[in-house]
Amino acid sequence: MELALPCPLDAGWELVRTVVLPKRGSDGSPLGGFSAAAYQPELDRLWLLSDAPRGHLIPWSGLFQLLNGQSTTLHPGPRLLLRDRFGHPLPEGFDGEGLALVDNSAWIASEGRRTPDRLARLIRIDINTGRQKRVLQLPPSWREISGRGLAANQGPESLTALAPSELLLAAERPLLQSIDPLLVPMARVNQGAAVRPESTLQIQPLAEGAGLTELLALPAQRKLLALVRGFQPPLTWSAQLLLFPYPSGSDTPPPLQPVHGWNLLTAGLPPDNWEALAIGPKLRDGRTTLVLGSDDNFNPRQSSWLAVMAPRRTEACSD
Repeated sequence: MELALPCPLDAGWELVRTVVLPKRGSDGSPLGGFSAAAYQPELDRLWLLSDAPRGHLIPWSGLFQLLNGQSTTLHPGPRLLLRDRFGHPLPEGFDGEGLALVDNSAWIASEGRRTPDRLARLIRIDINTGRQKRVLQLPPSWREISGRGLAANQGPESLTALAPSELLLAAERPLLQSIDPLLVPMARVNQGAAVRPESTLQIQPLAEGAGLTELLALPAQRKLLALVRGFQPPLTWSAQLLLFPYPSGSDTPPPLQPVHGWNLLTAGLPPDNWEALAIGPKLRDGRTTLVLGSDDNFNPRQSSWLAVMAPRRTEACSD
């Protein structure tokens, strides 16, 4: 499904629905830590990736029905535990942060801690079994060596599909060796080959505790949506949605500058740790929605939220 942008852009976003997800599943085990999302419209199924110590995916059904008045709740399916190619659960601390569905595969980016047992990586799993099918190495400039690479717990954080055969990966904050503290690195992923550096995103001055938490490609508009989450202790949150041009794929791409931005909290989004972003179901009026999800960090003072937003569009807009 194609997502139309607000028209004009200053019209912003309408908060259609918020849902607080339960703290425990039907099996009694804790739910939470949701860091990425992907929606399958043909199945009305929303996949949420958890960064719990034992990484897993949970499918939720009924979002379209909920938004269109045909249901009053979402229904969680069984957890899909992430496993290695031999069928063993991935080691604790996998920390999945980015998710993209392509056919019967889920590509998942995990965040690193700059230790041998907690390295950042990109894997492909079978969405039916949870088994790992492939591991791709990150670009050399991203790898954890002295004074260089991704900072601990700073990515890769975002993953989106540019096309059926290409993904776009991004860190949360600049690389340690970056001269410009505003430039967040991206990488283009050819699913049949390597991961190579792409352009950077110029995120306007990042306060301490702020970072890029998700990317969403809009191929029809040749644009990217970037979710930037901020935090100031003890529990002050911010959430911005920035619009960027599409990456060019050239060998020496310039930094991408934001075209527009929206403060999502002023649109009504509850202040919390928003990390997930996906294209969601259509509304009765024909608008395609955005689905956002929050990571509760398994903190009893936070909630696992789902929020559905739709672009505001005036009658003069026909695209």
